[in-house]
Amino acid sequence: MTLHEALEPRAQDPALGGIIKLACMAVGGQGGGVLSGWIEDLGRAGGYAVQATSVAGVAQRTGATVYYVEMAPPSPQRPVFSLMPAAGDVDIMIAAEMMEAGRAIIRGFVTPDRTTLIASTHRALAVSEKMAPGDGIANAQEVMAAAEIAARRLIAADFDQIAVRSGSVISASLFGALAASGTLPFAPDAFEAAIRSGGKGIEGSLRAFRAGYEAAMGAAQDLPAPLRTAAKEVSGPAKLLAGWRTLEARAGGLPEPAQQMACAGLKKVVQFQDIAYGGLYLDRLDQIAAIDRTPFTLSLEAAKYVANAMAYDDIIRVAGAKTKAGRRARIAAEMGAKDGHVMQVTEFLHPRAEEIVSMLPARMGARWAVMPRRMALLDRLFNKGRRMRSDGLMAFAAMYLLAGLKFWRPRTLRHAQEGAHMAGWLGRAIELALTDYDLAVEVLRCRRLVKGYSDTHARGLSKFDKVMAGIALVVGRADAADWARRLREAVLKDEEGKALDGAMATIRSFVI
Repeated sequence: MTLHEALEPRAQDPALGGIIKLACMAVGGQGGGVLSGWIEDLGRAGGYAVQATSVAGVAQRTGATVYYVEMAPPSPQRPVFSLMPAAGDVDIMIAAEMMEAGRAIIRGFVTPDRTTLIASTHRALAVSEKMAPGDGIANAQEVMAAAEIAARRLIAADFDQIAVRSGSVISASLFGALAASGTLPFAPDAFEAAIRSGGKGIEGSLRAFRAGYEAAMGAAQDLPAPLRTAAKEVSGPAKLLAGWRTLEARAGGLPEPAQQMACAGLKKVVQFQDIAYGGLYLDRLDQIAAIDRTPFTLSLEAAKYVANAMAYDDIIRVAGAKTKAGRRARIAAEMGAKDGHVMQVTEFLHPRAEEIVSMLPARMGARWAVMPRRMALLDRLFNKGRRMRSDGLMAFAAMYLLAGLKFWRPRTLRHAQEGAHMAGWLGRAIELALTDYDLAVEVLRCRRLVKGYSDTHARGLSKFDKVMAGIALVVGRADAADWARRLREAVLKDEEGKALDGAMATIRSFVI
């Protein structure tokens, strides 16, 4: 069925008059089951015959589930309900995330002749969006535009944020929006009674219900403003603070368009290693600034990508992220854990032989890396999936000790490799800036292709090398910068690299 066919109004079977059909699409952790349970209790308390079903899916996270409720008023004739929603036959559609609203429209559940669509405008990124090498996030504005056309009535707000502010979950704020929509023949007090009958998290759910109700009625502007975290002041020993202030002053001497980015980059590299490493970062930016000119795009891009390159992902940094202060509290908040709840955090580790060798002294690691037998032995010993409970003392202590190896990092093979890569990449950009400024800028931007660690880093590095080889073929052409941009964007289009292969084939067709 096409989208146009799905949107065509359909005459309702007279025998089905009075049956209310409601569907809800929600992903794991959003309380779709709780929401459908409240709706079921609401209908039954109002004397309606009700049936609720659910069909699990695998759209994103732990899977999007379609919850379906049908209810009919008291009647001498016993109603026969459907187990699943049908295209063109849904009165109320609740989407707990913007892309779920889009999927509901595509599947024909939302039609302009009868459907009220209640949708949360926030995003919970799908796995396919996260896997994209570049920016794979779908355009929510397109979904909103389609919703305005497809639905008879649209109620859209960030019901997730509304629930968070109220100390609850999105199911409660969506229930409030449902009450405000007037699509069910029950008073708001009956909705609140359904929440109270649940017996768990009543106060938080009621707060979110009322906030969702107000937002749906057009009173969202009266909601409390979202909390903003104030920027943290840098603190530490006086000697280190003095060094930091000196670096900040140096960053202020860079071209004005690059100063803000340079300050952010400086903080990143100092956190990654130390004050001396921050000085090296500014040394590299000074090299760029010395050959730059208005509008100083080269300096701006260097401030961003040099920092990213210097703060690379290695075992030490990953261990630091997993033992960082506040991480456990953040996870508990995301999982909705309350006081008295027991929370276990399991880390999945899969180190390759390459990661082990990368932590060795540079010369020793370089020798081992070209010894197949030794690498095979390390692979057998370490290349196994491991699950470590970081909420336990032993696992946490092991990762904490790894995170404390910053002092060792400059001696490692990985650091030497990253330094060599930095010298080649940045040196090439500086060289090109003297003859083709725009191409030099694109070369700096190509660094975004290299990210992560382990297999992810290896794949990114391989594609970066391939792009740089393509750029070498077009140097000297008037459209060289444009081709460099096309090559980089080709990598970001697909994981398999088919777009990049096509772009490289095109370049070879006119340069050879």
